[in-house]
Amino acid sequence: MEPGLTNPLNQGLGLRRSADPCTIVIFGASGDLTKRKLIPALYSLARKNLLASGFSIVGAARTPMRHDEFRETMCKANKRFTDAGLVHDIMWQNFAEGLFYNTTDTKSKESYEQLRQLLDEIDKKRGTLGNRLFFIATPPNMFTGVIQRLHELGLNKSPDGGWTRIVIEKPFGLDLASAKQLNREVLKVFAENQVYRIDHYLGKETVQNIMVFRFANGIFEPLWNRHYIDHVQITAAESIGVESRGEYYEQSGAFRDMIQNHVMQLLALVAMEPPVSLDTDAVRNEKIKVLQAIRPFSPADVDRYAVRGQYSPGGTALTQLKGYRQELNINPHSTTETYAALKLFIDNWRWANVPFYLRSGKRLDKRVTEIAIQFKKAPHRLFKDNAGGPLESNILVLQIQPDEGISLSFNSKIPGQFINIRPVNMAFRYAESFSQKSPEAYARLLLDAMLGDSSLYARGDMVEKTWELLTPVLEAWQQFTQEIPQYEPGSWGPREADELLERDQRRWRQP
Repeated sequence: MEPGLTNPLNQGLGLRRSADPCTIVIFGASGDLTKRKLIPALYSLARKNLLASGFSIVGAARTPMRHDEFRETMCKANKRFTDAGLVHDIMWQNFAEGLFYNTTDTKSKESYEQLRQLLDEIDKKRGTLGNRLFFIATPPNMFTGVIQRLHELGLNKSPDGGWTRIVIEKPFGLDLASAKQLNREVLKVFAENQVYRIDHYLGKETVQNIMVFRFANGIFEPLWNRHYIDHVQITAAESIGVESRGEYYEQSGAFRDMIQNHVMQLLALVAMEPPVSLDTDAVRNEKIKVLQAIRPFSPADVDRYAVRGQYSPGGTALTQLKGYRQELNINPHSTTETYAALKLFIDNWRWANVPFYLRSGKRLDKRVTEIAIQFKKAPHRLFKDNAGGPLESNILVLQIQPDEGISLSFNSKIPGQFINIRPVNMAFRYAESFSQKSPEAYARLLLDAMLGDSSLYARGDMVEKTWELLTPVLEAWQQFTQEIPQYEPGSWGPREADELLERDQRRWRQP
């Protein structure tokens, strides 16, 4: 973290800061991410007075467009993807004065020269002090080209002594070799403290609350270890299919799209040791220690510890759903997984022999992301003769989305003359406990990048370590010749995923 900057977790103490005057350059500005997430997020920051006067945005993409056309396009997008009551004409007009566009093609050095000239003009006219944040929201195959052009034009350094930073969208590589290559390319041009590898899951309020829940309360942390916890399940499920993302998904699959980044980041937050402080490196050092302690896979392990699947055609007589192979831009013989599950062990003092089960998939029963901590059962069956059945384990559930909150299940006596026991839930819901709405993940992360706070961004060594752990699974799957397991839309995945836990006398939680 740069000197004088506060960690985002400290900002709850009343330390509310707006960003320095700066210009954000969005490469891939004609794409969905800009319209759906980035512009609405930046508008929300402006609405809350968290952006400095003169703050500016330059859209950069190959699509030819004038400044006024870009403003009109972004206005329509903002109205579509922002709550209607939060869009005000006067506020948008003030915001739109800082919107500019530059037709930019990595094959054209001249277009980057025009971009440089536009940025210099904005610095002079709007007082942005040479502070620049480059956000690469292009397809992954364009990342390196953008970075190299920025270097050729000297845009990796501010002309006026300001700061320059770069945000890179996922996926950061497709395997260990490509992630290392991308790291090498970007670090030739930018220093590590200028590079922000974004994972929008880390911007979610409920994800940030994991650290607060663990380290600001005395009740659970003493139980957060192998002595009391039986196992941990992390689920990131979607009810939709690949929709219009078929071309990207064929390259990615569920494993690269979700497990390697989002789910592994959740694992690190759940399993990390308490950091010595909330400084950026202190937090990220503890997370990398978790990844370094994960037991590596050998090719022989993959069948026992990893499962993949692909959704098949299905639905009801009224609503027929396509299978993955029938989706747009999908190979009809594709073996790309739309479901992935893993069993991991963290070989350290805290977590020895505690399995972590991870799963993510599309076309599952419902959209939900949660972390379920299942505690060991009571050691003595005091009520075995009249409990009415086997006692359930206590389960602590951290609900990331969509119903943000925390719940704890415990066994209780049913009112009456006899001792009959059943599990009940004690639940906390963000929406019920706090009057203010949680900020959007991209709004939080973009503000942090402008503040120079990389606590919620992945460090280069963390990205490479996750790929080092998981690439053997991808390589083994590529060598398998058997048919990929299929699962019905609306189910919780293939039968093989159930067997992964049944072999351990456990079962998946059904949220």
